Amino acid sequence: MFNKLIILGFVALTFGCLAFAYEPKPLQDFCVADSNSLVHVNGQICKDPTQVQADDFFFSGLHLRGNTSNPVGSKVTQVFATQLPGLNTLGISMVRIDYAPWGINPPHTHPRATEILTVIEGTLEVGFVTSNPNNHFISKVLQKGDVFAFPVGLVHFQRNIGKGYAVAIAGLSSQNPGTITIANAVFGADPSISGDVLAKAFQVDKSVVEQLQLKF
Repeated sequence: MFNKLIILGFVALTFGCLAFAYEPKPLQDFCVADSNSLVHVNGQICKDPTQVQADDFFFSGLHLRGNTSNPVGSKVTQVFATQLPGLNTLGISMVRIDYAPWGINPPHTHPRATEILTVIEGTLEVGFVTSNPNNHFISKVLQKGDVFAFPVGLVHFQRNIGKGYAVAIAGLSSQNPGTITIANAVFGADPSISGDVLAKAFQVDKSVVEQLQLKF
């Protein structure tokens, strides 16, 4: 019995050491992205701290309305580490989303981030779908000042159901959350996904798939 306790204690200590060996937080005050570096890492190489300036932590433009003259009637203005180098390694980012009347931010996912959205102007219908096998659809109508959260990785959307323009600001829990727009990814892949595969997956005629692929 005593030997078993020793073994169990050793295993627990081993896993504890592994847990403490993982460092989820930055090990310096900041790591401003060096866009000129040719080195590829999971994120971006840090700029020399002695060369860091206030502008590395600054972005201007979220007061400007995005151009919604497109088929979906929305425009996402990103503030990721690409636009604001000081966000590199900090694990946060944000976007402004503009919606024309009845415009949508189409069903999409962020594989690396949870999103929290605040309506600044207008009325939005929002929703997300839980993962397989339930695929439960959760939706809500939001007014100015309302907040809604979209869990990481789940398919979600927003739609302007008001008569005027709508605006939202969203925060994301990653410096580079990634965006996979479902329709674009499935029907606009390059090279194209086989029409036979998509026809069987969506249970439609192959000609329907080909028409959709032409749109993307």
